[in-house]
Amino acid sequence: MKKHEWAARTKRDLMIEVWEHLDCETVGRAELEAIRAAVAERFGGGAAESPASVARLLADEGAELRHAEVLEADAHWRARHADPYESMFRNVLKFSDFEQAAASIKRLDNLRKEFKRKNDQEGVRRVRETLLRGKQRALMIAGNQSVNERKRAEKEEIAQWFTVWLQTPEIFDDWLALRLRTADFRERFPIEEPGSGAETA
Repeated sequence: MKKHEWAARTKRDLMIEVWEHLDCETVGRAELEAIRAAVAERFGGGAAESPASVARLLADEGAELRHAEVLEADAHWRARHADPYESMFRNVLKFSDFEQAAASIKRLDNLRKEFKRKNDQEGVRRVRETLLRGKQRALMIAGNQSVNERKRAEKEEIAQWFTVWLQTPEIFDDWLALRLRTADFRERFPIEEPGSGAETA
């Protein structure tokens, strides 16, 4: 498509303007690519939306879609823009009890070590971000008066675990082993007998 001066000021209006300029009866891969290129040129590469979302916008404006091409273009776009970390972090953060919390921290710490070995700063950042999110969620539950007292105390304890890891991940395993043996921990969280009707999160 030759250079064109677009009048639209917003991304949405630009997508519609480019479509109208193309003056096409139906919209498929080529048209979506032309719209994507115009949006990237005006607003930067990160502003581009998925072909499916552009197609939905145009369909709402009355465009007739070549659905097979739209689906193909969208699948291709998603493959190129997939988050390489998504599968690594999916469902990794669980802390309904102490055992789950310890296992989650262990998995995340293993990821941290792997990212550090590969000098992957983004991966290391995401591990910290995930654990920080866990700490915030644990504190939120700990402060929720509608949650039973034992569960609130457990979440407060788990938030402390996250805090220690965030400050000094290298010593966390040793710290946790010691913490679980302290009189304070054992008094606050006596081991309940199976079948005692203890509530679970």
